[in-house]
Amino acid sequence: MILYGIPTCDTCKKAIKALEAAGKTVSFRDIRADPLSEFEWGELIDEFGTRLVNTKSTTWRGLSDWLKASEADAQLAAHPTLMKRPVIRDGDTLYIGWDEATQAEILG
Repeated sequence: MILYGIPTCDTCKKAIKALEAAGKTVSFRDIRADPLSEFEWGELIDEFGTRLVNTKSTTWRGLSDWLKASEADAQLAAHPTLMKRPVIRDGDTLYIGWDEATQAEILG
């Protein structure tokens, strides 16, 4: 299982802690230190579309109107930390966020 995020993200920390407590082996991928490839971004955008962009973040609020109006891939290429976190890969299945539905699906 791979969890994509940034080390300072509280939601990512909570997810890792809960997953490990449930006996899952979690590999953390810091998207700043180890950026996603164009292919990996494409895969995530294909799966989640605009939901992948966190429009509630301070980074989003600071974007130019031009970038806000652009496609998700352009926004994430310019600011990878705009990605809604965490994104979790469990085999071939991708999850976004750490809400109750995601927790129930992964943790059972």
